[in-house]
Amino acid sequence: MNAHTDFAGLEVGYDVPALPGMDEKDIQTPCLILDLDALERNIKKMGDYAKAHGMRHRAHGKMHKSVDVLKLQETLGGAIGVCCQKVSEAEVFVRGGIKDVLVSNQVRDPAKIDRLARLPKLGSRIIVCVDDVANVADLSAAAQKHGTTLECFVEIDCGAGRCGVKTTPEVVEIAKAIDAAPGLKFTGIQAYQGAMQHIDKYEDRKAKLDAAIAQVKDAVEGLEAVGLVPELVSGGGTGSYYFESGSGVYNELQCGSYAFMDADYGRIHDQDGKRIDQGEWENALFILTSVMSHAKPTLAVVDAGLKAQSVDSGLPFVYGRDDVKYIKCSDEHGVVEDLGGVLKINEKLRLVPGHCDPTCNVHDWYVGVRNGKVETLWPISARGKAY
Repeated sequence: MNAHTDFAGLEVGYDVPALPGMDEKDIQTPCLILDLDALERNIKKMGDYAKAHGMRHRAHGKMHKSVDVLKLQETLGGAIGVCCQKVSEAEVFVRGGIKDVLVSNQVRDPAKIDRLARLPKLGSRIIVCVDDVANVADLSAAAQKHGTTLECFVEIDCGAGRCGVKTTPEVVEIAKAIDAAPGLKFTGIQAYQGAMQHIDKYEDRKAKLDAAIAQVKDAVEGLEAVGLVPELVSGGGTGSYYFESGSGVYNELQCGSYAFMDADYGRIHDQDGKRIDQGEWENALFILTSVMSHAKPTLAVVDAGLKAQSVDSGLPFVYGRDDVKYIKCSDEHGVVEDLGGVLKINEKLRLVPGHCDPTCNVHDWYVGVRNGKVETLWPISARGKAY
């Protein structure tokens, strides 16, 4: 499963945190490791779910930013392609061989629009979101310039309070403009309710999605009334995919974090009131960190601080341990409460990050581990691609 087999001449610590065949205990820290067994089970589970419910699954690439992970989602989980948030991300995935790419965001800068319009020449289907009629002419001009076709979703703000229009007449107006524009194709609707994904209670998330589904259904009916039947109605995340799948309106999911599972997503509840990281999904992504100091009897210091992770959604937790607790961090240090004084210098801990997406974006490599051994390394292909 390793697409990058040429490690000749690479030095552990200088070039990479590990090499295939090494023991996990010898991996240089701090770095990101993937439990390959858990990752594969998560990917297959989502793929089986989507297939059983007649849904397409377009995996969200902004989470892992990795061509290799996305290809595993395609081959093992049946994903049909990728969502990206930026043109630069889309360029990485297209050049990596991904054939169905959605930029689930608006592209307004002229230089970025020009780059986007070139991508279909590399053999990939390119879809972009639109929430303003004024954007249509610019996209059309760029597509005509390069002799390509850009497909477009009209984005609905169905509760996230970010991009997107809120009313059916606005959706219809933009869709008509797209349909009439040379070089563009109206393909459907982007309707991702991001604001509710991390609400703890299943019932509260459902209430938010019920309102979103009603809004999207009205928009679909409005489009159908003018002869513009959406091919795709796309949305759904790790905290809501079952609602979109049962809606009778959506036909494409955009789940991302399910594959890795972070601390913030893990704490939300399923229909039975259980944390979703205690049955529905497994933790597959970890920050591997080492104890570097224990000068204070009840506090250990590890080498994973702010520069190794994002704490916007809270601190990480120490995986598989209830005798120690990660309690604070600074640039280069993490402080672990160790009341029993059980941790030893150079002992390694697995941390489950609070928010996987921005954490992955500050690392260069995933170290894939199976049964305590390094099996593979994958570059974080689109790391830093924020433009």
